Amino acid sequence: MELASLSANLLLVSFIAYLVATLFFGGAVKGAKSEASYKNNRSGKIGIIITVIGFITHLGYFITRWIASGHAPVSNMFEFMTAFGMMLVGAFILLFYLYRTPSLGLFALPIAIIIIGYASMFPREITPLIPALVSHWLTIHVITAALGEAILAISAVAGLVILLKHVDLTKKSKQRFWLEAVMFTLVLVVGFVLSSTVFKLTGYEAQFNYIDKNDLPATIEYNYPPLFGMHEYEALTPDAMTPWAEMPAVVNAKTLTTFVWSVATGIVLYFILRLIVRRPIATLFQPFAKKANSQLMDEIGYRSVLIGFPVFSLGALVFAMIWAHEAWSRFWGWDPKEVWALITWLFYAAFLHLRLSRGWEGEKSAWLAVIGFIIIMFNLIAVNLIIAGLHSYA
Repeated sequence: MELASLSANLLLVSFIAYLVATLFFGGAVKGAKSEASYKNNRSGKIGIIITVIGFITHLGYFITRWIASGHAPVSNMFEFMTAFGMMLVGAFILLFYLYRTPSLGLFALPIAIIIIGYASMFPREITPLIPALVSHWLTIHVITAALGEAILAISAVAGLVILLKHVDLTKKSKQRFWLEAVMFTLVLVVGFVLSSTVFKLTGYEAQFNYIDKNDLPATIEYNYPPLFGMHEYEALTPDAMTPWAEMPAVVNAKTLTTFVWSVATGIVLYFILRLIVRRPIATLFQPFAKKANSQLMDEIGYRSVLIGFPVFSLGALVFAMIWAHEAWSRFWGWDPKEVWALITWLFYAAFLHLRLSRGWEGEKSAWLAVIGFIIIMFNLIAVNLIIAGLHSYA
């Protein structure tokens, strides 16, 4: 328990460090006259030092939780998302020392912060591995896949900077609409954190019996008012809200309920922000991207895909298929998670094809990088949580 407590404290320290570092990177970007002047900017130097400290404490969290649990801390959503955030920051630090551009940190760190905040809404208790996960391939497959996704996420960060710099937000256009849609998606994640925090503070709980996808009786506890009921549900909590609809066994109604509440909260939050600022949310971030070097960001985005794609291919496909053959005596089973891993792989293969053969650079490449990250997050959130499959334990 002491190690578990230390692990939680280290994660909190890293979270705070990333917040503080973001402020310094913001100061570096705002105070610099041009991209070239970043290299000698004091705020930028302080920002990267604090980021490295945060990363070291984040790595300390990962190691101490590994020791406390006896297995790689990537077996559930809390552990995986915190590891994903750590690897994203690690990828940023490496690229920062290669290119010396605080603009990347100003946008990469807030995404890592949102990811860690999102992770904290899931159960954080250390629990034994279920039999299906007791394998050395858990460490190899999941960590490699997460590392690949984190490197690919940096390409989206660089792409977002390019789009914020070049898209004209003063005129209505498809580019402005879709860029604002990206901002809206980030607000939805904040909505999840906000709604989860509110219901946790109220202590809301409602238990139900149901029949799972294997036709076995089971019990589940909701922490949100149940909008959707599990298959053949029966309420155990007196005066619990009656679900609006019963879901088939293939759908996890609890996580679908969480998803709908989060989206609803995010939509309300987004429109409140729009009423306050009276303009697209993207315009709030655009001034911080104006001084960025577009060619440099384009190179960072391209190199991130060049590195991240083969790493993701190994982790999410090759190692996953080896483990699947070891566990279920088949390499491929069209499980929802497997299908979306393949879709992600095909997308980034198309990205590289279009980049190399069609010369898709600059804004076109940036849009592809951002769309790729949205596909990754859809796989991690919607597919992982809502659709019942062999990966539903995550």
